[in-house]
Amino acid sequence: MNIGILKEKFENEERVALTPAAVESLVRAGNTVVVERNAGAAAKFTNNSYQEAGAAVAYSSEEVIGRSDLIVKVIQPDDEELSLLHEGQVLLSFLHFGVATRDFIGALERKKITAIAFELIEDSGGYHSVLSQMSEIAGQLAIVESARYLCTDKGGRGLLLGGMPGVAPAAVVILGAGSAGRSAARTALGMGAQVILLDKDLAKLRHADVMLEKRATTVVASPENIRRGVSFADVFIGAITIDEEEDHHMVTEDMVKTMKAGGIIMDISIDEGGCVETTYPTSITDPVFTKHGVLHYCVPNMPSMVARSSTYALTNAILPLVKTVATVGVHGALRVMPHLAKGIALMEGVPVAPILEEMLDIPVQPLSPDDGTV
Repeated sequence: MNIGILKEKFENEERVALTPAAVESLVRAGNTVVVERNAGAAAKFTNNSYQEAGAAVAYSSEEVIGRSDLIVKVIQPDDEELSLLHEGQVLLSFLHFGVATRDFIGALERKKITAIAFELIEDSGGYHSVLSQMSEIAGQLAIVESARYLCTDKGGRGLLLGGMPGVAPAAVVILGAGSAGRSAARTALGMGAQVILLDKDLAKLRHADVMLEKRATTVVASPENIRRGVSFADVFIGAITIDEEEDHHMVTEDMVKTMKAGGIIMDISIDEGGCVETTYPTSITDPVFTKHGVLHYCVPNMPSMVARSSTYALTNAILPLVKTVATVGVHGALRVMPHLAKGIALMEGVPVAPILEEMLDIPVQPLSPDDGTV
């Protein structure tokens, strides 16, 4: 199969979908791989390293898309890339349904694109194998960045995250006990912070309680407990997965007004629309704004800050899928790994993922788990 790897155009997005070593394994399996020039440069993967792995290096996204049956990228295609897609192609990327538009999905429908969304992919055990990799990185970075922005020179409360003998540590309140939340909690505890972890799902809280060896306080995420957590927090981290409209803005503006001056809100969920009413997407180069005296850090692609590590992690998660689709096609891949059905957003232009109906009110058709027909 002809596989294309695009250079990301989203602001400050420095990741690339696959490493040169992954490309080499695809080429050895009989595939042709085309990589857009400088796609891996920011992650310190040179054009020459891709060529040595057996890939061709193209000078434009138009050439890559034109020569490919399967396109692999990190962030959903922009308008230019979308216009270059041609009928029947397979797209693998994050699709960010919380901020996607009906027009974007409509373009994929018209071109009969089969779109596999990284954030929807589950393994046979129901684990979000790709999303979790990036969420763990974002969770770690949320604490590292919080420690920086608590400093006086950044406009924060002037607190040392982990405190010291005789001086209390910062209070870190985390909404969401999934991969991002647990990763943030583990990192914060390692730095000596006081951690409170909230979630609606008792099973997730129980898992976190065991994993964190009871060092964090776990609390059910009722509206009242969220309100109390926000008012108590020096750092509040929104780390929920937004699957339904009701998940948006679980933290209201009135709650934010009760937060301490110089406190920090980290909305890791911002790439899905955000779970805090006062947040909007920022960027790696301009990550923070202040509202109601509270610093808001809302970077949607935080893993890009550690582009090389993130690229390795992403490759680890998606390479088996890319190899299978390249070898037997999407329909064949569904027979080999039927759990892949949950990762397919559109099959040959037909919307099939329930989240499209839940988030964008787009009618969907059920996908047969046996052969991928609709």
